[in-house]
Amino acid sequence: MVAAYLRARELHKQLASEGVLGQGRRVLQRSQTCQTLQECLDLGCRGQAGGIRPEDFSLRDMAAHLLVNRSDGQPVGQSFIQEYFDPRDPHPLQEAMGAVDATAFIGVQGQILINRLLQMYEQEDFVCSKMIAPTPTTLNGERIPGVARPGDPGEDVTLVREGQEFNTVGFGEEYVETPMTTKHGEIIAITKEAVFFDRTGMVLQRAALVGEILGLSKEKRLLQTIIGATASYREKRKGDVAPVDLQTYYAADDNGRWINHFDGNGLVDYTNLDYAEQQFANVVDPNTGEPIIVGGYQILAPKARRRTLEQILTATQLYRLTQPGAAQAPGLGSFSAWPGAITIGGNFVQGMGVSAALSQQLAKQLVLAYGLALSDAANYWFFGNFQKAFAYMENWPITVVQAPVNSEAEFTHDIPFRWKASERGTPAVLDPRFVQRHRAITTSSSSGASTGGVPNNWENDQ
Repeated sequence: MVAAYLRARELHKQLASEGVLGQGRRVLQRSQTCQTLQECLDLGCRGQAGGIRPEDFSLRDMAAHLLVNRSDGQPVGQSFIQEYFDPRDPHPLQEAMGAVDATAFIGVQGQILINRLLQMYEQEDFVCSKMIAPTPTTLNGERIPGVARPGDPGEDVTLVREGQEFNTVGFGEEYVETPMTTKHGEIIAITKEAVFFDRTGMVLQRAALVGEILGLSKEKRLLQTIIGATASYREKRKGDVAPVDLQTYYAADDNGRWINHFDGNGLVDYTNLDYAEQQFANVVDPNTGEPIIVGGYQILAPKARRRTLEQILTATQLYRLTQPGAAQAPGLGSFSAWPGAITIGGNFVQGMGVSAALSQQLAKQLVLAYGLALSDAANYWFFGNFQKAFAYMENWPITVVQAPVNSEAEFTHDIPFRWKASERGTPAVLDPRFVQRHRAITTSSSSGASTGGVPNNWENDQ
């Protein structure tokens, strides 16, 4: 408590020395004091030396030293908190707040709340939010045009003969439509009881909960789009009179515009990645007719596949066994026992540049979307370039805004301070040709074992 008391008092001194008290929120946020505070909070979040954690502050002492009198700019002190924030005291809080400047308290406390909120909003479990980059947009749904090739597609459009003009690449009538964006938000309120009883931990828990709620909401919406549960893909290609609503995934017998759903290819070993990579060789860019350039590969799988993925991606050598059996001796008509053999080679997967993300939510969203058993949902995995396949169309990122001054001090609810956290955006499918959905079909053998239906690393050379 003493450290928090001294820190709050020191913050007031530094802000006063910079001359930013009473100058408004924007001036306060640009001050060196607030920038230094943010650096210390960042260090504390990473557990590094010199860092400050949000828990290190005292809500009551922050209010006592950063709420200042409008007349002289001096802190209101503990007596003000005792008199006007005591739940048993009949003094009207709204009248008292009108006589003080709360900008410094709101600005500094806002920084502390934002750090706690962002820690939970950006936590490691929200893997899809890290895999799919936001695309800033000022529109509520938009058309993204496809690139139109100039001239005859059979010609070399880059060839420029002497004296001739360069070909121009433009945008044609082909395009992809993204869905409308939606806004998501919550309010963090600080009651006068929270200040009086110094419930700093409770206020930080509220901020953390808001961050987790908003982060989880975004993660679920991204997952619903990735697994194909949300029909958000509309495109217009050559031959289309109007935009067409399409599914994200089509199997070979669906007669779709592409094939990117594969049954029987469970995530078992390196052969499943090899099979998935080979399927991209059959996919062409609809604008150019050329095979697509996938770029780096990513895997998204349920957390239940953690050990399998670790084994596939980190193995340095692969052991291939030729199964024992009966073989005909060369030049003889008789058969003899063949003991089998083991060959050792390097793991080619490491050269593919594959990165992996394991989602705790993936299996649950598959269960909710398709009515699967949890054991069946664990058999799905996704492969491709998620940055090219999907986007998060973002009007604004997670933003925390303080309540306007004239709306503070809600007397009927004893809420002197409020912050609103919100973000607006929507997941969008940009091009499903860059992502594949794989599923193992589990079948029981005579020994009770199961297989994904694709050959594994036990090979028979007979």
